[in-house]
Amino acid sequence: MADLTGTRRADTSTAPREAREAAPTTTRVALRRAPREPQASREGFEFKLTHLPIYLLLTVGAVVSLTPFLYMISTSLMTLGETINRRAIPASPQWSNYEVAWSEADFSLYFRNSVIITAIVIIGVLVTCTLAGYAFARIKFPGRELIFMVMLATLMIPGTVTFIPNFLLVRGEIIPWGSWLNTLPALTVPFMATAFIIFLFRQFFMGIPNELWDAARIDGAGHARFLTAIVVPMSKPVMMTATLLTFVTSWNEFLWPLLVTTSPRWRPLGVACTRSCRKPAPRPTC
Repeated sequence: MADLTGTRRADTSTAPREAREAAPTTTRVALRRAPREPQASREGFEFKLTHLPIYLLLTVGAVVSLTPFLYMISTSLMTLGETINRRAIPASPQWSNYEVAWSEADFSLYFRNSVIITAIVIIGVLVTCTLAGYAFARIKFPGRELIFMVMLATLMIPGTVTFIPNFLLVRGEIIPWGSWLNTLPALTVPFMATAFIIFLFRQFFMGIPNELWDAARIDGAGHARFLTAIVVPMSKPVMMTATLLTFVTSWNEFLWPLLVTTSPRWRPLGVACTRSCRKPAPRPTC
């Protein structure tokens, strides 16, 4: 028994040592046989004379794009006489112009109106276009393709053509629900759904794998839960795109607010700027 025990102890004590000695050799052989992955080439920036025309063209384009913005800032810091004389740079920057415009011209109210209108329009677009895009992409109902084609056809109609019907609708002449003139719904409700954003959402939702819908159905989920729990979290890119497009469109809207606002209560910033420019200014002394 002693010999057997000693033999077993010797075997267990020498086995790990042999394994440790053989491990590096095995690892080296495996590394030699394993194919090496190609290293990504890291080439630094190299200036070539053939690229010079492209750089010059991009520089000219950047200067042309930035010049109106820089001139706008320069003009805002000028006196009235310098602005009329079309000077490029003010002799002495008038930083008080911003304070006067914010307080006396009541731009704080107009800026707040623009922020509220834009925020409500963005939320409305995200909600309505998400639901409409999901319905066109995932729910089968009679006439779905026909309705979708008719909706796409509205993209060929100029926006100015719809001003008169929308104005009559907002004023309550088509549907007798009362006049919405000089109210917040008149500035937000007509823009809470656009055909292009619906088309954008629909195309994105069609790219979501059907296996996710099958798995959701197995778990007992319906369209509402599938939309809120799976589709919406996956749709952050298209939602960000829709938010940016809607923000630019709503913030820069001019003709429609000019039609439906006759008082400064809900007048946005763009209309307020044009109306303030039409006010008679004092005669310059320089």
